Amino acid sequence: MASSEKTDIEEIAPKTEPQPQTRGVEELKVLSNPSQTSIGLGKIDDIIIDTVNAETEYTPEQFRKLRWKIDFWLLPLMWVCYGTQQADKTSVSVQAVFGIRADTHLVGQQFSWLTTIFYISYLVAEGPANFLMQRVNVGKFLAANMFVWGIIVLSIAFAQNFAGLMVLRALQGICECTISPTFLLLTGLWYTSREHTMRSIIWGTANAGMQVIASLISYGIGFQAQKHPGGLAPWRGISIFLGCLTITCSVLVFFILGTPREVRWLSGDEKRMAMARVVANQTGSDRQKRDHWKWSQVLAAFKDPQTYFFFFVVIANSLPNGGITTFGNLVYVSFGFTSLETLTEGTVPQQAVSVLWFLLVGYTTLKKPNLRFFFMMVSLLPAFAGMIALALLPNDKSLLWTKWGLYLMTVTGNLPGLLIWTILPSNVAGRTKKSVTATVLFIAYCTGNAIGAQLFQAKDAPRYLPGLTACGVLFGVEFVLMATWRGYYMWQNKRRAAKIAELGLTVEEAERQGRVNAESDMTDLENIFFKYSL
Repeated sequence: MASSEKTDIEEIAPKTEPQPQTRGVEELKVLSNPSQTSIGLGKIDDIIIDTVNAETEYTPEQFRKLRWKIDFWLLPLMWVCYGTQQADKTSVSVQAVFGIRADTHLVGQQFSWLTTIFYISYLVAEGPANFLMQRVNVGKFLAANMFVWGIIVLSIAFAQNFAGLMVLRALQGICECTISPTFLLLTGLWYTSREHTMRSIIWGTANAGMQVIASLISYGIGFQAQKHPGGLAPWRGISIFLGCLTITCSVLVFFILGTPREVRWLSGDEKRMAMARVVANQTGSDRQKRDHWKWSQVLAAFKDPQTYFFFFVVIANSLPNGGITTFGNLVYVSFGFTSLETLTEGTVPQQAVSVLWFLLVGYTTLKKPNLRFFFMMVSLLPAFAGMIALALLPNDKSLLWTKWGLYLMTVTGNLPGLLIWTILPSNVAGRTKKSVTATVLFIAYCTGNAIGAQLFQAKDAPRYLPGLTACGVLFGVEFVLMATWRGYYMWQNKRRAAKIAELGLTVEEAERQGRVNAESDMTDLENIFFKYSL
C-alpha cells in the first residue's frame, strides 16, 4: 500500500522546480481573515501553487477532451449504481403490491416500520461513515459497502416474518448510507461548480430511470408468478434480482470509481489536469490527501447558517418523500388500478416524466448558471397543487384518471431533493467541514424519511387523506425556506464583494487568492474571496 501511494504522489508531483519559500509569502500577501485562519506562511507549498498555476497551462480543448473521458468512465457507472440503490431502498413499495405483507404476516403499521428502521439505521451510521470516508480510499470503501448490502437485499428474499425483515432492513440502511455522500464528494472533486447540477442530475435521474427498468422487470416477474401460482413469490424474485445486480455493481465500483488521485484510468498528467480543472470552484481539489480531521472546521460547520438551512430544508423535503416512496404504489391501488396496472399506468409514466424534467432543468442550469433555487421553487408549485387537490377529491372511481393526472403533477417535487444536495459540493469548502455538513444533511434526510413513512397510516386507507394533506403543506413550507436560503446567499455575496472592493484588488487577483486559499483547505467562511453559487 505504501509503495502504491508513493507512486500516486510521484505521478502528480509539480512539473516545475521547487520555488523558494518567499514565493509563499507573495501568494499570502492578502488573506481573507489572517487572525482567524490557521494557514501559516510555511504551509503554502509548491504543490498548492503548482495546482493553481496548472489551470493556465492547459488549453480549453485539452480540458474538454479530459471532461469527456471523465464522463465516460464515471457517469454510466454512477447512474447504474445510484439507480440500483434507489431500487433496493424502495423495493418494499413494489413488493407491497406483490404479497410481501401477507406472506410475512405484517399487520398494522409494521409495513411502515420497514422504511422507518431503514432510515433510523442510515441516520446512526452516517456520521461514522463520513468520518471513515475521509480517511480511506473512497472507491474501495463504497465497493465494500455495496457488496455487503447486495447480500442483504438478496437475503430479504428468504425472510419469513416481521423480525427478520426488520433486521435486514436495518443492516441495509447502515450500508446504503455511504453512496450519496460518496457521489456528492466525487462530483465536487471531478467537476466545476457550473457542471455540478447537470452531472448530479445525470446520475440522479437514475432514481426515476432505474425505477422504470426495475418496474418493467418486476412486472415480468409478477406476470410469470401469476401464470405459475405455486412457484416463487414475485416479491422474493424481485429481491433476488436486485441483490444480484447490486453485487455486480460493487465489483465494477471497486475497479473504476474513486477520486482523481485514486483512479488508475488517468495518467499522471491527466490527474494534474483534472485537479487544475476544478481549482476555480474554490472548494479545494484532490491534489493532496486530506485525511486529517480538523476540529476547528467541525466548529465552523455548526457556526455556519447554511448548515441549518441544509438541515431544515432537507427535513421539509424528506418528510413527503418518505411517505410517497413507501406508499406511492398503494396510492395508485386506492385510485382503482390493479397491482400490475400500478406499474405500467402509474410508476413507469411518473418516473419517465421525472427523468425528462430533471434533464431539462440540468441542461438549462448548465447553459445559464445560478438558476438552481429558481427551478427548485418552481418545481414545488405543481407538487403542492396536486397533493392538495388529491386530498380534496372524493373517493369516486369515476375520477380515476383525474387523480392519476394530479398525482403525476407531484413528480416535479422530486427535483429539489437532488438539487439541494448539489449545493453541498458547490458552496461548502474545507474537507472536514464538508464531511460534517454532509452528515448533518443526511441526518435530516433520514429523519424526514423515517417520520414521513408514518404520515400514511393503514387506518387511513384507501384515501390516505391526512398523509396527502401533510405532503402538500410541507411542499409549501419548503418553498418559503428555499426563498429565505437564496436570500442569505445573495446577502453574503454582496457583503463579500464590498469587502474585496475595499482591498483594492483586481478581479483576477481576487480569484487567484481565493484559489490559493481553497487549496490550503480553508473553509468558505474563512475565504472571503469565495462566492456562493445560486
